[in-house]
Amino acid sequence: MINGWSDPFLAGLQALNQILTAGIAITAFSLFLYALSFNLRDRVARSFAIILLCVVVVFTTEALQDESMTAEMIQLLLRLQWFGIIFLPAAYLHLSDALLVTAGRPSRGRRRLAVRGVYLASAFFIALLAIGWLLGPIVIDGKPAPHLQRTPWTELFTLFYVSAIVWAGVNFARAYRRMLSSSGRRRMLYLMAGATAPALGSYPYLLFGYGLAARHTYLFWSAATVINVLVGALVIMMAYAVAFFGVSWPDRVIKARLFKWIMRGPVTASSALALMTIVRRGGELFGVPYNAFVPLIVVVTVLLFEHLITFAAPVWERVLFHGNDSGELQLLQNFEERLLTQSDLQQFLETVLAAVRDHMQSPSAFVVALDDETLSPIVVAGNRSLFEQESLTEALEKVEGDNRREFQCGNYWILPLYRRRHAGMDMDELPPLLGLLGVARREKQRIIERDQREALWFLSDRAALALEDRQLQQRVFNSMADLQPQVEMIQRMRAAGRYDVRSSSLLDETLVQESDLANWVRDALTHYWGGPKLTNNPLMKLQVVQVLAEKDDGNSANALRALLRKAVDQVKPKGDRKFTTEWILYNILEMKFIEGRKVRDVASRLAMSEADLYRKQRIAVEAVAKAILEMEARQKEQ
Repeated sequence: MINGWSDPFLAGLQALNQILTAGIAITAFSLFLYALSFNLRDRVARSFAIILLCVVVVFTTEALQDESMTAEMIQLLLRLQWFGIIFLPAAYLHLSDALLVTAGRPSRGRRRLAVRGVYLASAFFIALLAIGWLLGPIVIDGKPAPHLQRTPWTELFTLFYVSAIVWAGVNFARAYRRMLSSSGRRRMLYLMAGATAPALGSYPYLLFGYGLAARHTYLFWSAATVINVLVGALVIMMAYAVAFFGVSWPDRVIKARLFKWIMRGPVTASSALALMTIVRRGGELFGVPYNAFVPLIVVVTVLLFEHLITFAAPVWERVLFHGNDSGELQLLQNFEERLLTQSDLQQFLETVLAAVRDHMQSPSAFVVALDDETLSPIVVAGNRSLFEQESLTEALEKVEGDNRREFQCGNYWILPLYRRRHAGMDMDELPPLLGLLGVARREKQRIIERDQREALWFLSDRAALALEDRQLQQRVFNSMADLQPQVEMIQRMRAAGRYDVRSSSLLDETLVQESDLANWVRDALTHYWGGPKLTNNPLMKLQVVQVLAEKDDGNSANALRALLRKAVDQVKPKGDRKFTTEWILYNILEMKFIEGRKVRDVASRLAMSEADLYRKQRIAVEAVAKAILEMEARQKEQ
């Protein structure tokens, strides 16, 4: 929309406006992608995404306009720009209706019909725009910028626009009054303040064609510049408020994720675009139409910002978002970074066994772990056939009380691996056995030399340390798995109470006892084909079960059975049934509960120990419970 460069001050205002307009378009599009990526299931986020899409259309078409374009091209962009302006009122009313529903004021039908009616009205104005009635031909030399001529239909649309925006504002105020929690009221204020951004941003374009804007060009472009700055800030504020809808993540996670998204997307892209524009305009000022520094400055800006964001992210997350919880979160972060995974354990033990074989000049060595009184191989190095000939059970039976004594078992020297002694342990008490280390004997070797023995036991202590860490981590993981359902339930209740503390879901008995949901699912699966654990199951209270029962002549047992079947099928991977790792959870559910096989038969068919089967069964049941929760949530949204 650049319209002459004879006045340097005016030209500077227009150039700054173009940079700001492009920055707003980039920010709106980035936040639109954010809404699509994280909380699109929520109706507030969906309606907000429509508003962002309108803002993208308005500001992108504005940023693309340039004095070098033909009149036909500028006219096309101006008409496309009005697509976003026309749908803004309907999107606003849609958002205000979603906010009232979230705040505990669902529509009785009239508000929903009103939203649809406003969308139909917007579609009517789009039709008028297409046939050339809403706006006339382009005024290419218009003041303060090229614009489309106004018509009587334009005045009617302006009235429609203002009325819908005011109506949406009234709904925003109604939703705000229903907020009882301090966080809900604060974020609703952010949302109301940010909601002025799209309407405010479209205001300059509604002025085109009025004599006021034409007579006061400096005032118009100064106001447009200030408005664009406010729009950029308010759109981010609005996105911040909407980011909390429809998700049960902790506040610190939402804030950190949104902040990083904005820094990597809008801030980086807008900064690169602004510097590119400044360098290009500077080249034109000195008579250089092409400036080789333009691509260079873009690349350097992007790389520099990404580098700074990567290194600064842990600092700003700890300072801005962790608060009093920084100590606990830092501990968890350190645990994650230093976690001894299965691959790490195997790599370390392979190094230990390589050193063992080197000292003993042995063709083979192994380490096995003792889990639930069952020995399972962890690492085998060298000639594997020698290991497969040995009986691990026989080796385990030969372990005696002396924890520093190796013994022979077949062709192997066996060293028991014990946990380290800790404070409070009786000196006469033998530490728990963690596993065995075996090293193959050379032919005719009957004894181990003293120096070899010392090195061998030193290396066995290293292997024992790794197995001990593995065992401790498994306990941590099991505790976290047991804790996860309760934590998820609390986070969902906290998220539900952000904006609607009157919500019946907070008082619903099913939700309060949701920590037992996995147990209810397991009981129902146990009596899948009939029994009191199915017919008297608390899952019968779920709304999705009641809806299914209505379709089955009121038979709640069949309805719950159908729900369980559907949830089990959601755990099923795509393709034909196989007995591979990715099918383990589904096969356990199908064979153990649906087909009713015995635990020993299922474990044998899936080639795992019974203890491992029970662990995997718990994970499978939790997956079914999660699927049922999602179906119940979708049912309540309908």
